[in-house]
Amino acid sequence: MIEGTSWAALEHAYGPAQDTPLRLVQLLDEDPDVQARALGLLDMSVLHQESLYSATPPVALYIAAVLNDPRTLTPHEDYSAWDDRPRPLRAALLDWLGQVAESAAYRETTGEDDGNAPGVTAAVRAARGEILDAVAPHLLAPDHIVRAAALNCTRTLLQDPELASRMTGITQTLRSLLIQSTDRRERAATILTIGAWGQDTTDWLTDPDPAIRACAALSPACETNPRATQTILDALLDPVAIDSWFLEPTPTDPWAGDPLPHLGGRLRHALLAAAIDRTDDFEELLPAALASVPLSSNLTIDKDWGPLLTAAFPSGHDQGVKLTTAQRRYLQALTDHDACWRYTHLITPWLDNVNLPADRARIKAILAR
Repeated sequence: MIEGTSWAALEHAYGPAQDTPLRLVQLLDEDPDVQARALGLLDMSVLHQESLYSATPPVALYIAAVLNDPRTLTPHEDYSAWDDRPRPLRAALLDWLGQVAESAAYRETTGEDDGNAPGVTAAVRAARGEILDAVAPHLLAPDHIVRAAALNCTRTLLQDPELASRMTGITQTLRSLLIQSTDRRERAATILTIGAWGQDTTDWLTDPDPAIRACAALSPACETNPRATQTILDALLDPVAIDSWFLEPTPTDPWAGDPLPHLGGRLRHALLAAAIDRTDDFEELLPAALASVPLSSNLTIDKDWGPLLTAAFPSGHDQGVKLTTAQRRYLQALTDHDACWRYTHLITPWLDNVNLPADRARIKAILAR
């Protein structure tokens, strides 16, 4: 790859790419500091601010080709000022390939211009299958950090519509991992990924770990499965326990832990959204709704009590119609919880949407009727 590429004819963020071969060779240096510096320089040049360059495809293919080299198992703590996680170089390389794949997938489905030079993005996209061939074996790597990086990279590569047929085979590999792994986060991330690919996750609805059962129940393939819905509703009875399963970012501490894949937010909120989608009667949803109130606030309305109010009042509140028992109990719990009523400009749109006043005293007056 190095000798067969005309690097001077290629470009990266800082001009002609003739300095790139040296960085590629340095990735396999015996000195971990040299390795880390080389990857940092490559990152800044051929993936500068997530942009792609004509030098990016051969660099990505080279890195994919050397993943099995034992020198990539050298541990180091950083390759850039913004990424200082201690891990083997192999994990860092897998993460980097995932970032390349993420940039290549940008605007792919819309066909809009992604801002890269003509032909560059297409060349990177064309290399994704070959990169996936190199990455997939590391899904079963002995080191759990490498496995996690391989899973993240694989998930991003499989955004390529032309690689969708590979999902079933890779799912079989991941099923093998799930049999062997005892790490809760790894198992949860794997099951969420399998589910997002439309694969069957019902085998894990009976897992002894409630966190794994909940993640399995979130699968789109389980949307009409009564057992999966009940699994979610049961989990939501103890939202504090859900938050204890994984260290996840929060609005007050966005750097706490890592988000689980495919959720777009916290697991508890994803479970609540699924419960709302899968139940037609607010009476069935009420226990989970009441359990969520102590963790609700004006800052969380978009994720919890706003959607729950919409479920409780699907046609909006009619002043001429008596509240149901479930509506009354939920509204009473909300009015008793001070944190929901701070800075009401954040909650007004949701309450307007269901024809309720964004004023606690006025809601108490409705309850008193």
